[in-house]
Formats: sequence, C-alpha cells, structure tokens
Amino acid sequence: MIKRIITGAVLIPIVVVLVYWGPAWLVTSIAAVVALLAMKEFFDLCARIGLKASRTWTMICAVVLFGLQWLQGSVEVHWLSDNTELIRGLPWRYESIEALLLAFVFGIAAIGVMGKMPIADVLPSIGASAAALLFIAFPFSFLARLEGKAHTGPLLVLFALAIVWAGDTAAYFAGKAIGRIKMAPALSPGKTWEGAVGNIIGSLVVGYCFAAWQHGSVGAWLITAAFANIAGQVGDLVESSYKRGAGAKDSGALLPGHGGMLDRIDSLIFAAPVVWLAAGWLLQTRL
Repeated sequence: MIKRIITGAVLIPIVVVLVYWGPAWLVTSIAAVVALLAMKEFFDLCARIGLKASRTWTMICAVVLFGLQWLQGSVEVHWLSDNTELIRGLPWRYESIEALLLAFVFGIAAIGVMGKMPIADVLPSIGASAAALLFIAFPFSFLARLEGKAHTGPLLVLFALAIVWAGDTAAYFAGKAIGRIKMAPALSPGKTWEGAVGNIIGSLVVGYCFAAWQHGSVGAWLITAAFANIAGQVGDLVESSYKRGAGAKDSGALLPGHGGMLDRIDSLIFAAPVVWLAAGWLLQTRL
C-alpha cells in the first residue's frame, strides 16, 4: 500500500500538469507509449498460454492509430442547416481509421499466410494480435482523440482520468471497510459489490465537481461519470480475466505497488470511449 501511495503521489501531479498544460502532440505520444507497454504485457500474457502474436506489425498499427485519432480530434463539424455542414479539417481524416484497420487486417493476413510460422499458430496469432489492437489500443486511443480537441480536449481527458482515479480510491476504502459480498470471485477475489458501489460514488463526486467547475448541467456530467465508471469497472474485470487465464497475478512489475502498465490503465481503456461519446453533450452545457 505504501508503494502504491508513493507511486500515485509522484505520477498523478505529473500527469495532470502534462494533460492540462502540455502540447497535444506530446500527450498523444506519451499515451501511445503507454499503450505499447500495455500491449507488450498483453502479448507476454498470451505467450504464457501459447499464443504468439505478430507483435511488431500490431504495434506499428497501434502507433499510427494514435496519430490518426489525434488528427481526427482536431476536425470540427458545424451544422449550418439540416442538410448542410461546415467541416474544418481535411476530409481524408474521416476515412483514416477505417483505412488503418483494413491495413492491419490485410497485413496480419499476409503475415499468417506468407510467413514462416507453423500453420497451427496462424489462427492464435491473428486472434492475439487483433485482441491487442481492438481491446487495448483502439479504445485507449480515444484519449488522443479527446486531447486533439482545441481548448476543451485537455479538460475531457482530465475528466476521464479523474473518474478512474477517484473511483478506484473510493472502491479500495469502501471494500476494506464494508466489503462483504464478492463481485467476481473467479476473476478478482478482492472485489466486492460494496466496493463497486463506492467506485461509482467516487466518480459521481468527480462528475459533480466538474459540472460546478464548468457551470454545466449537473445531470450530463453525473450520467457520463456513472457510465464511464461502469465501463471502467468492466475493463478492470476483463483485464483480470486475461491474467487469470494466463495464471498471472499482475500483468507486469513496471509500477511499484500497481503491477504492470496494463494493470494501471485497464479501467481507463474502457472509460475513455464513453467520455468521447458524451463529449458533445457535455460541452453543449458549458457557458
């Protein structure tokens, strides 16, 4: 616990300053590096059960994905009428994500068919590679898309981070104090339903504080915080299933007291897309 507190006390202020005042390209670059570290840990978990992924190609696609998400975040769309919209930005950005996913599909297929791996390893390799891109890099890359929004992006990224941090902290103390009913004993023996409720309450407090800060609709911020929190808790359980399936306690040992990078961002991976989906609704309520 001491290591966990020290690690958080050091990293959280740095992340807040970087996200809120740092240049968007730098935040996007660091987020891409974080995703690569998490993907590396995921591949290591896969290797423990005999799944050999195409690591290099998948990571290359992940880096490109973060760059494209950042570019798409800077595109602005304004409706002039029911049939007319004004787009600020290059039109090709609307097709870039699809093109990247298609390139990944064709590339991974070519590696499987034309590579030298045993035929029995082709399907496991495709499955592990696709899982890393779709379940880690893709949802997590929406932080880069949020960060790309001028003026409002850093606020929304900070909101997503605060939801996860406050929720995790509240869940820990609620679980320790009153936790009795196990939530998913096969996946995460330490999690309780009381802790899950505390998790949501912690995120709702963050939602209320951001609504007051931005002079926005309390309902919009609270609902977004609740849904993002639930998605984050699902992400936590999904990551636990990776570890349990591979017979590992943690995904790695990169962060003292927290385990690996994948352990640290598992909730944020699923929470980030929810905040992105609600971004327009949240920003419309601002003064």
